[in-house]
Amino acid sequence: MRGVSTAHFHALVTHVYILFLNTPRNMNSSLVKVQHFWRCLANSGRVNMSSFKIYTKTGDKGRSSTYTGERRVKDDVIFEALGSTDELSSAIGLAAEFCHEKSHAFDDRLQKVQCVLQDIGSNIATPKSSAKETHLQRTTFSEHHVVQLEQWIDEYTAELPPLKNFILPSGGKAASSLHMARSICRRAERRVTPLVRAGEMDTAPLQYLNRLSDFLFTAARYAAFKEGKPETIYKRPVESS
Repeated sequence: MRGVSTAHFHALVTHVYILFLNTPRNMNSSLVKVQHFWRCLANSGRVNMSSFKIYTKTGDKGRSSTYTGERRVKDDVIFEALGSTDELSSAIGLAAEFCHEKSHAFDDRLQKVQCVLQDIGSNIATPKSSAKETHLQRTTFSEHHVVQLEQWIDEYTAELPPLKNFILPSGGKAASSLHMARSICRRAERRVTPLVRAGEMDTAPLQYLNRLSDFLFTAARYAAFKEGKPETIYKRPVESS
């Protein structure tokens, strides 16, 4: 890879990452392939990994690239949607840490959700108006993920007491952080909706985000229930004289 510019090298790495990681049916195997790619690259001696820089300066003028190669302004609807799903993944990562501290059994499921969000990001970054068939094949999103969320929701709901009141985000750090992730998920859903409406991406990722907010709400209640923490019930404030 001698003579390859940083920008071109970054594009190559992104291409390999999307090619391998976005295969939902065999995600673990795909991740191994990405790790293998990095090891081979580092051990080849053809690229000095210690001098590789994470920044490319290609976005300094307020534009960035989609997976299809388009250059768009950074406040484009695509990057708004990508930013929201990225923020959602970060919020879920924080919630997972709180859940792990309390030994909740579903922190591994939260990690899987983060991986699925990465797949959704690839789908978002591949607008159909400029995508080739090969792009679409590599970033396809399976509806199986939606069904799996529904199964998880049903599983936890079966253990929870019936919801009889509106509740406020509460119930401990794990539960409250899951509620925070839920609210960010709703925003991500709103950002993805215009892209689906315009025919720029598939409907399955939007369905997943819709179901994910329900899962995060249920997981928040489940965390509070398992910890024995009370959930704060909404009460209409009394007007003071």
